[in-house]
Amino acid sequence: MRLPEEQEKKFIIEKSLDQLTFDNMVKYLRATIVNFPDKRTGQNTRYSLEDAALGAFSVFFTQSPSFLSFQTSMEKTKGKSNAQTLFAMDKIPSDNHIRNLMDVVAPSRVFPVFHYILEGIKDAGQLDAFRSYNDNLLCALDGTQYFSSNKIHCENCSSKEHQNGTVTYFHTAITPVFVAPGNNKAISLPPEFIVPQDGHNKQDCENAGAKRWITQYAPIYKKLGITVLGDDIYCKQPICTLTLENELDFIFVCKPDSHKTLYQWLKEMQALQAIETVVEKRWTGKTHRIDTYRFINQVPLRDGEDALQVNWCELTTRLPNDKIVYKNSFVTNFTISKNNVKSIVADGRARWKIENENNNVLKTKGYHLEHNFGHGKKHLSTLLLTFNLLAFLFHTTLEMMDEKYKQIRDDLPTRKTFFDDVRALTRYMCFDSWDALLTFMMQGLELEVPDTS
Repeated sequence: MRLPEEQEKKFIIEKSLDQLTFDNMVKYLRATIVNFPDKRTGQNTRYSLEDAALGAFSVFFTQSPSFLSFQTSMEKTKGKSNAQTLFAMDKIPSDNHIRNLMDVVAPSRVFPVFHYILEGIKDAGQLDAFRSYNDNLLCALDGTQYFSSNKIHCENCSSKEHQNGTVTYFHTAITPVFVAPGNNKAISLPPEFIVPQDGHNKQDCENAGAKRWITQYAPIYKKLGITVLGDDIYCKQPICTLTLENELDFIFVCKPDSHKTLYQWLKEMQALQAIETVVEKRWTGKTHRIDTYRFINQVPLRDGEDALQVNWCELTTRLPNDKIVYKNSFVTNFTISKNNVKSIVADGRARWKIENENNNVLKTKGYHLEHNFGHGKKHLSTLLLTFNLLAFLFHTTLEMMDEKYKQIRDDLPTRKTFFDDVRALTRYMCFDSWDALLTFMMQGLELEVPDTS
């Protein structure tokens, strides 16, 4: 995705800096907002689009729904506010102004910021910690619902009609992330929204959304070396073929119930003793566990002469009393051997990190993914979700690259404590910069402030 010329210039200028800082990310976001469409035609332009968009983003970044009202009060008493000093806002619009101005803005307008941050993470060498088998990055795909109502709806809603005649309207999005085994962070990538598609009579679905995302972003990300991860819903020939055609690799969960032909082949190969096995015994610190890996290469994914040949593997974990505590199987385009089956299974299992390190955090750790911050008539719901994902990416980036931020997060007992402190401090005090806020927190925690000069 090529950036507009003015953004490209700012991208080059800010990429020349040593570090991807909070201030640089906000600057780049502001430069992106300049290109947002403005629905206003008259002289009623008291609030700029930049102020409206940055105001919406600030709520998600601080995890404070009341952030803007607090800053409005602060500006009246102190003459300035954190909305200005931290988020480069000029005036503070009301919630209604923000919703009204942002409703016409398609979420794709924000996507260049995701690319900018990813490039900064890569240039800083921070992507190396996410590399896995074949030196690839693992890109996990998964759909998540973030809005549901029996009354409120817009033109981008999906719907389900129930037997009693009622209709449920909802929004779903695929929220791709880079993950890695043993890494507790997830790097958010631009989402793909499950919305009605022009020229299609059938309702949009996660499978179709995944195909769109792969087609659009493979040209951007394939140079990084990508293995796509997904659950059984993605383990279908059209998506597997599309992934390979776009020069990406894949490891997908493969369940017996939805792949009867493949598992019939496996049954026959087992009878011929053609399935290879690796058994490992390990100590968890509390008990021994026995991991049994089985694998075979070149089996058909489905019935038919045109069936794609895939490579299959399975992990079964048992306790010493033979009780099964884990069992799952995967298909991949990687040729499997006794030397790599453990790594391939570990990467396949990392798909769950999109739930644990991404969706679960967004739903239960303060980002309130499923809360209706505003629905609108056109794009508001999807745009606000994009700002929420971007705020999560900001915090992930800062935790990797900002030493002050990292020390504070390491010292505080929980993520909740950190955000509680940020909300309280920004409610009562005005800080000249994000760095000044972090320095104040470090001094209060009696941490040694690093020299960033």
